[in-house]
Amino acid sequence: MDATRVINGSYGEVWSDGVWLTNVTSAEALVEINKEEINVSGTRWTGHKATGLTGTGNIKGYKVTSEFIKRIGSIAKDRGKPFVTELIYKLDDPEAFGAERIRLKGVQFDRIPLSTFEVKTIVEEELPFTFSNYELLDEIKKP
Repeated sequence: MDATRVINGSYGEVWSDGVWLTNVTSAEALVEINKEEINVSGTRWTGHKATGLTGTGNIKGYKVTSEFIKRIGSIAKDRGKPFVTELIYKLDDPEAFGAERIRLKGVQFDRIPLSTFEVKTIVEEELPFTFSNYELLDEIKKP
């Protein structure tokens, strides 16, 4: 393995509605494979059957505007609709074998980030969410 090809997270980006969220300092997205246990006779081992998928994620970054309070908070109105969007996660380290982009579909945030602060500390927001599908737009391949 060529150590210079290892991805540096400093080149990670999150995009929302075509806008690069430059304030994001960390991001995560993963798909949990939901399984049922299957007991099979003649063995001590428990088998597993995949029965569904659950997409979850989180973005964390500096508080710069009230945009996410407004967007996610639309559900707080009596006749408001939930804010559903897509996010694009991008890794593009110039030393890597290429760039990776993943589109997260059906993103719905789990909470409205009203306010948090601590004296003499930079204010950050944490936005956990769920998503219903993903698409690998660009993948990193070894030449």
